[in-house]
Amino acid sequence: MTEVSRVHGIETAEEIAEDRVENHLTLKRGFNFRAIFALAFSDISPIVSIYTVFGIIVAISGAGFWFAMPIVLIGQLLVASVFGDVASRFPLAGSVYQWSRYLVNARFGWFTAWAYIWGLTIALATLSYGAAGFLLGVLGVNGASHNEQALVAVALTVFACTINIAGRKVLKYFFYFSIAAEVICSVVLGSILLIGYRVNPFSALVHSAGAVHGGAYLTGPFLAAMAVAGWSFLGFESAGSVAEEVDEPGRAVPRAIFFSLLAVGLIVLYISLALTISVPNFQAVLSGQVLDPIAATLQAHFGAATARGFQFLFMVGFIASFMAVQAAVSRCIWANARDRVLPAHKFLIKLTRHEKLPYNAVIFTGVVAAALPFINSPKVYGMLINFTSAGFFIAYALPVFGAAWVRARGKWVAGPWTLGKWGPLLTYAASVWLVVEIVNILWPRAELYGTGFLAWSAIYMVVGLGVVGLILHLWIYRDGGVHVRQGLLEGIEDVDLSTL
Repeated sequence: MTEVSRVHGIETAEEIAEDRVENHLTLKRGFNFRAIFALAFSDISPIVSIYTVFGIIVAISGAGFWFAMPIVLIGQLLVASVFGDVASRFPLAGSVYQWSRYLVNARFGWFTAWAYIWGLTIALATLSYGAAGFLLGVLGVNGASHNEQALVAVALTVFACTINIAGRKVLKYFFYFSIAAEVICSVVLGSILLIGYRVNPFSALVHSAGAVHGGAYLTGPFLAAMAVAGWSFLGFESAGSVAEEVDEPGRAVPRAIFFSLLAVGLIVLYISLALTISVPNFQAVLSGQVLDPIAATLQAHFGAATARGFQFLFMVGFIASFMAVQAAVSRCIWANARDRVLPAHKFLIKLTRHEKLPYNAVIFTGVVAAALPFINSPKVYGMLINFTSAGFFIAYALPVFGAAWVRARGKWVAGPWTLGKWGPLLTYAASVWLVVEIVNILWPRAELYGTGFLAWSAIYMVVGLGVVGLILHLWIYRDGGVHVRQGLLEGIEDVDLSTL
């Protein structure tokens, strides 16, 4: 039975007995490398990665946006390398929360979890709302109102939550089906477009189809393109969020983190190139006349019926990404509840009887995700969306900074999978990259966030949630943290936390 080996503070015999009886401290192992690779692949999702950003990024920087994609991918691969190194050392449920907690301390981990939980939960709302739009398109419903699409998003959220609670086997097979849809929509579609439907020359990537050129391009549209492209390469840490459910996590999790990002990254570069070369009218996109260049491109080349078939596959990709993101954030919430650092932790820690899945944490994220799309204020909803990318990157930065701090002190101890002699260099490089990208994302830009108040919306959201988090943190630790689980977790395979 999993239990805390050292508890500094108050833990009553009744609480320990309750944990023993209800077995809320142990997740069931049921994932192998293939399953968590599929989970992380679905979380990042080539479909979501390219469809979410393509229209925005092309309108900002023209065809030249493509060169921002490999730069951001390389930066994120640095982060994935560090995450793999740390995940091998600490293969615990909750990924970035646990890594920050054990690299630095419990309070540092809590703030990492706070950014991560809200970044992912808000992302769930965008995924369900986007999937609802594709479903309506498949059904031939045009001109649906905001609330009608939000109601469809609720139905899809209920479906996704049901799959996430049903069991790991059902979840795994849905991810495998999703990967098939992703391959058809990305690799196969990209090949068809490149072979038979090239409209623009490859030189358009350099000439940028009418966008700003020279130094103004590099400091303006290109940096904005890098900020938007950051959304395309998020979610690889999800393989670490389910680490306590994985066989041989010290080796399987790091490989899944790195290779899922590499695989999706290469696919995204390929399909984004194919779409760029195939857009019928770049000037219409740049002028704002075409708001959805992917849908317009597919309909122009293949007709409405075929485009509708692709919309179905897009919907599958969005729902699978929703499920993967929800699996990751629910484990982070559950891990925080196990450490007693969230309100209602006794409710959130509950597991299903046979599969040992954190069903209340799943339901909580589902309720929030279902409610957010009903916000009918473009400014408020826009602020929430703008925060998601910043929240992800902040949650990524804190454990990477923690790893750099441990390495700088000469205290690092490698796990079964290690970066070896390249570890310090890659960790410091990843730290620099994250600082640059976070500043780039938060920088107020009219072309990304709107004018006036909205231009600062990402900063307002980060500061606002930071203040709320600080207040909640002070309340949680009002007793100095004596009620928090401070000791080492026993019964977790491949983990030796005593050397840090």
